Amino acid sequence: MFRRLLAALLLIALSAFALVLGWPQLFSVQRVAGIAQLVSFRGAAAVAAFLVLVVLLVLAAASRRFRRLGLSLAALALVFALVNAAVLASRGFGDTSQPARAATDLTVMSWNTLGDAPGPTAIARLAIDSDADIVSLPETTEETAKAVAVLMTAAGLPMISHTVAHGLVSKARSTSVLISTALGAYHLDTAAGSTLTLPSLVMVPDSGAGPRIVAVHAVAPLLSELANWNADLRWLAGACRSGNVILAGDFNATLDHLAGLGSAPGTTLGACTDAAVQAKTGAMGSWPTGVPALLGAPIDHVMATNNWAVVGVRVVENLDGAGSDHRPLVARLRAAAP
Repeated sequence: MFRRLLAALLLIALSAFALVLGWPQLFSVQRVAGIAQLVSFRGAAAVAAFLVLVVLLVLAAASRRFRRLGLSLAALALVFALVNAAVLASRGFGDTSQPARAATDLTVMSWNTLGDAPGPTAIARLAIDSDADIVSLPETTEETAKAVAVLMTAAGLPMISHTVAHGLVSKARSTSVLISTALGAYHLDTAAGSTLTLPSLVMVPDSGAGPRIVAVHAVAPLLSELANWNADLRWLAGACRSGNVILAGDFNATLDHLAGLGSAPGTTLGACTDAAVQAKTGAMGSWPTGVPALLGAPIDHVMATNNWAVVGVRVVENLDGAGSDHRPLVARLRAAAP
């Protein structure tokens, strides 16, 4: 009798834990310490649950005393795995097809370079091959950003680079953005502020026409930085209040973390919507490069206001050995009809 009571309590506790991890938004704990870290890897969680399911079924078959509890735990593992798989499927596993580029299209590339690790040549090659108009480069120094701009300009894609650094102690505290001269002149909006620990840039067109561009680098949700991480995400939501805005970079947050930060139904962050979800590639992880994209965390994003329709998004998987722990993200946006 006592053993059955303990088994029932264990099942209730594990069921509650699985529910919280499977859909933390239901309890508004998606940005709470512990849960924020665990919910980042839905793909890995689904695979781990299936492995646990197999182990439990083997043990249940081998032991009659464990069979009832084992089968109950196996059912719980199956439900947890299926819930995560269903959420990932709703976000998309990688439709990378893109129609021919139209005159009103913009290509936005984002790559956290882990302190210039891939080098200017590799960064520029991807940007050139992608025909990029906007290149957001967290953890990229001014020197490297200028070198990339020179290489792209020489290839017929003239770019102007902008960099902000929070000190010179670490390259990780630099964020750069390259903007095509075809979009006109841009300047840093110093009044807009920035994310706290690591810099984000808000670039505005001198002419007043064209998109407001935010190169993003939010701090990671380490326990020591959790308050700053939450503040960074709220600031980013405010950076996309309305108007014509494009956000790109390392948000250090998945779609689960961003739940509740949209300003209207269907938006992801403020008035911006995640491009990868619209392109059905939102389940593909950009970090870390040491695991397959399906098992990684989708923490790098391109987002835009409804001025832009999403033509296609791809997580670049053939540069995992380039030196960065992040995969680049390339998104094609098209000016939406009024």
